[in-house]
Amino acid sequence: MHKLTAVCALVFAQSLFAAPDEPESLAPVESLKLLEERPVDGMTGGNLSGLAWCNGALWGVSDRDDQQLYRFQDQDGVWQAEAEPFVAPPAPDAGLPWGMRTSAKLAGFARGGELDFEGVTCDTAGNRYLVSESTLSVLHFPPEGEPQWLDLPAELIRQARASGMLLQFNSLFEGLAVDPAGGRLYLAAERKRRGVLVLFKQNNAWRCVESCVLFSEGGSVLGPLELGTDQMKPRDFSDLAFFDNKLFTLERQTYQICRRDLEKGQVERCWSFADEGLTEPRRYSPEHGMAEALWVDETGAWIGIDNGSYTRADGETRPIIWRFAAPEGGWSSVP
Repeated sequence: MHKLTAVCALVFAQSLFAAPDEPESLAPVESLKLLEERPVDGMTGGNLSGLAWCNGALWGVSDRDDQQLYRFQDQDGVWQAEAEPFVAPPAPDAGLPWGMRTSAKLAGFARGGELDFEGVTCDTAGNRYLVSESTLSVLHFPPEGEPQWLDLPAELIRQARASGMLLQFNSLFEGLAVDPAGGRLYLAAERKRRGVLVLFKQNNAWRCVESCVLFSEGGSVLGPLELGTDQMKPRDFSDLAFFDNKLFTLERQTYQICRRDLEKGQVERCWSFADEGLTEPRRYSPEHGMAEALWVDETGAWIGIDNGSYTRADGETRPIIWRFAAPEGGWSSVP
């Protein structure tokens, strides 16, 4: 208890006296080519929050649905969402403060989706995983049997909060990824501060190796020129993807996908989808219609847009899934 109090005091002192992170401006990056755009029919409230290609099909999750995944079927140029119902057992206690737990419950009651699922991923063995932002937990769907919450180590949340992450309501886990073998699990902290945490599976138990925190960072960033604004926004992550032994982050405010190394999470290269994503017909009112879901594979990237029931400039009211081509030379190409 005394150690925990000391850690909290240290974080508070650092927030008071440490120099703020310098705002970051966007460097020129290669633009991705849009291959197709499809709306999604059949999702509750249009709240698409995660995407994954699993078992030969594209799957999605909504942060307003606590009891179903969606399998997307191609129907005449539209993704038709077919619900796969499930029952999640009571979520484990992640040790969040009473105020944050209460805020999450009230928000879930008011808008729907008490578990606030923000990402979905899978491994080659057929295991699927959902991350719950409100409970800081991961729900595991084995190939056979009922879903169960992963037994995550207690030091995961302690270390994250000591690094300045997971300290604000609605700025918690926003995405996850696993390696194909299912032996490494990555979790994205959304913003203020953002970062990535990593766990390793050892003897069928998830463990931190040296540190749970791959990296964390604060600061602000200027959005793409297409937005036509000089307003700075907190740097954030809205999803993660694992491909070709690299980690890919969906950087919502800057309309970018960035490739990062697995050792320290350092940026190696970024690609922009602003040219295609911010054309006039595809625009929403400010703060709406954000890129929330990412999946990366050899030939391209899927990006899901959470419209939150808001209407796009061209009149589209459904969530959108974009398919972008992989960059010339592939995702592993050097600058």
